[in-house]
Amino acid sequence: MGKVIPKQEGIDHSVDFLREGYLFVANRRKSFQSDIFETRLLGERVICVGGEEAAEVFYDANKFMRQDAAPKRLLKTLFGEDGVQTLDGAAHTHRKHMFMSLMTKENIDRLLRLTHREWKQIEQSEEEVVLYDVSQQVLMKAVCEWAGVPLAPEEVVRRTDEMRLLFESGTSLGPTYLQGRKARTSAESWIRQMVKEVRTNRLLPNEQTALYEFSWHRDESGELLPEEVVAVEVLNILRPTVAISVYILFTVLALHQFPNETEQVRQGMLTKTEFVQEVRRFYPFFPVAAARVKSDFEWNGYTFSEGTLTLLDLYGTNHDSSIWTEPDRFDPSRFKGWKESPFNFIPQGGGDVDFGHRCAGEHVTIAVLEQVIELFTEEFSYTVPPQDLSYSFVDMPSLPKSKLRLADVKRI
Repeated sequence: MGKVIPKQEGIDHSVDFLREGYLFVANRRKSFQSDIFETRLLGERVICVGGEEAAEVFYDANKFMRQDAAPKRLLKTLFGEDGVQTLDGAAHTHRKHMFMSLMTKENIDRLLRLTHREWKQIEQSEEEVVLYDVSQQVLMKAVCEWAGVPLAPEEVVRRTDEMRLLFESGTSLGPTYLQGRKARTSAESWIRQMVKEVRTNRLLPNEQTALYEFSWHRDESGELLPEEVVAVEVLNILRPTVAISVYILFTVLALHQFPNETEQVRQGMLTKTEFVQEVRRFYPFFPVAAARVKSDFEWNGYTFSEGTLTLLDLYGTNHDSSIWTEPDRFDPSRFKGWKESPFNFIPQGGGDVDFGHRCAGEHVTIAVLEQVIELFTEEFSYTVPPQDLSYSFVDMPSLPKSKLRLADVKRI
């Protein structure tokens, strides 16, 4: 007989989750003094876990699966149906390889050249720029060209807004969620038409681009992926890249709010990588990851029953005092000589990036943010006017309230 999992009393705590956002799981781990507890969300029994050891168990493919784990509202907005995030076993490994084949150093360098070209445009404006909006268009134009997706100038604003809605609307209620559903339908239709044209040789994207590779990818049975699945997976390149705009805001915010650490980067006392990793650890990005128990097992004396929805505390694990010294202090030097672990530092998921459910674009994120640091410490001068730079742990995704307005942006 396993130990009894600490249980949160009450009928359903979905509203509490929305009220507390990133801190929902962490708050209860602290109050229960336990890295595991049980609650109810959306009418379903849910086990919540956090910490390095829990993350290692959570990413064990023999214990957990992703099928039917993500809420339907996220599939209808953020992820799409039948994407790589929902697969398990051989099907997931085969599909993940499709993504990782694009993540070569040469290919990432090509994306950086494209983003650098687009960033140059912001200095042409004499007015204040809203970094969140600008960075999304920079990333959208660059990633579409990188992925082989034609993007007409008159479509940039509309398609960028659709990508934004895909990652902003999943946890929203009312009109914003409905806008996200509409954006998903429109974006998938847009890409699906391109897949048709690729397969009939009316559109000829370069090889080593997502549109080409995904359109001609064959599953583990040797069959071409359905057009609608290819559309979902191409959007799984575009949408997460545009979502890096959230990290860009926090990176430039950190450059502004932590001048000593910024100067250490300029002087070479801190590397750009160390600064970026601390940004990814310190600031909120995604609160939890979801999976279902594959078959009954015990961990630390607790019994996990087959089919039970389980949430891993991403934000809380990145701020776990048993892992990180003074976790609520911004300190890039903690990554000097850091012995990398796929389970104690999990801003974009944990486990193995090549074969597991860790984000395929993690190396892209790091490279883009390192470029942003170089741009905003070496290539651009700017001022930060008075504004509300606070951010909420309830809003998902969390953003500085002003979305970071910059003035007097000039080339150094």
